[in-house]
Amino acid sequence: MKSFLKKVFFAALVLIIIALFYTYNNIWAAVDAGDTSQIMTTVNRGDTAKDIAKTLKKHDLIKNEDIFYLYIRVTGASKNIEAGNYNLSKSMNVPEIIEGFKNPVSSEVSITIQEGLTISQIDDKLVNMDLAPDGDFEAAARAFSGYDSYWFLNREEIGDVEFALEGYLYPDTYFVDGVNFDSSVLITKMLDNFDHKFETVRDTFKSQDRTLQEIITMASILQMEVRTPEDYGLISGILWKRLDEGWHIGADATIIYVTKNKDITYQDLEIDSPYNTRKFVGMPPGPISNPDIEHIEGTLNPVESDYWFYLTTLDTGEVKYARNNDEHNQNKATYL
Repeated sequence: MKSFLKKVFFAALVLIIIALFYTYNNIWAAVDAGDTSQIMTTVNRGDTAKDIAKTLKKHDLIKNEDIFYLYIRVTGASKNIEAGNYNLSKSMNVPEIIEGFKNPVSSEVSITIQEGLTISQIDDKLVNMDLAPDGDFEAAARAFSGYDSYWFLNREEIGDVEFALEGYLYPDTYFVDGVNFDSSVLITKMLDNFDHKFETVRDTFKSQDRTLQEIITMASILQMEVRTPEDYGLISGILWKRLDEGWHIGADATIIYVTKNKDITYQDLEIDSPYNTRKFVGMPPGPISNPDIEHIEGTLNPVESDYWFYLTTLDTGEVKYARNNDEHNQNKATYL
């Protein structure tokens, strides 16, 4: 009996030692003692201790979020962590991270909205940055009511689309409040920027007989179809020519806007959607992305040519042009 108790005691002691070592390692040992690069970490207003632990784990600043949570609850440190932005690093252990929460930095953070993102993709980006909950930016775009404040937002001209602001939220780097982020504030900044950027091509636009909605819709297609500046004008010319001659625009990008999948299948080509420009003649109902000023300018300045077809090579991204379907099929066989 004594021998059995000794074994039980010894086993329990080993388990306690292991547990203590594991806990010690997760509290006092940094994730990477050699990595002192700063990581901006945001504590939002209303975040719980578990929320903070989850955020730190997401940025790989702590080893175990459960142990971190227990540590700050037991020590009472969670009561002293206020909303704000904090510069932390993987070289800090848990007590040092707690100490770091005493020194908030500016609540302003930068966010870069890349060219060609859709409103839904911007929403995803804000979620990934922990700035807004899923669907918040989309909801703000739908709820927008300030059309009269912007000359370029003609609600009647825009028509019945899911997102009336699609195409007019200018892609750029913006500084926003990282603690009290407001999607509607970002939308206003982006619309103001569109107004500012478009001023450089406004005279060119006025000289044409197309609506702004048509221009931005075509620019959004051009944005997704080609990324090489020397090709903007040529492809713009091809797309406008197809439209004016009653051809299908035939842009894969408009189908992808619906499917949200870059790999187009045969079934996708048969989708019964006005955005399917391979099946339906004419413009899609509205923009399929938010284009930059270079693609808008390319749309406003189409280059005439004998070409009707184009494709982008898979290896170099070079655009290959064709005057007829036979040449285009040859290009496909050679480069795709």
